[in-house]
Amino acid sequence: MFQYFKREDFDCQETGENFMEEEFILRLDELREACAFPFIITSGYRSVDHSIERKKEKPGMHTKGIAADIKVRDGIQRRLIVAWALDQHFGGIGVAKQFVHVDIRESSPVLWCY
Repeated sequence: MFQYFKREDFDCQETGENFMEEEFILRLDELREACAFPFIITSGYRSVDHSIERKKEKPGMHTKGIAADIKVRDGIQRRLIVAWALDQHFGGIGVAKQFVHVDIRESSPVLWCY
């Protein structure tokens, strides 16, 4: 079904739940193809009971099954993911030292640094 991912790559790390939207995984497949290097998903679906989500005022995109954090090893990978994610109209992009967050939110597009 997906070229580069298995659904279980996105299981919640604390509850094992997985309610990822198929559309998101298909879009992530396209992003992976464009970047031309393997993606390691460090966080996919998160239950609203996940410790990170419980700290938030309002649950984030991970709880909607439309977000993932992709591990990066260097600035080259980080830049490629951001450039292609912008080109492919991902709605949310967050840049950290060790990962890049991407999501397909429908609200105004945003870009942030951790």
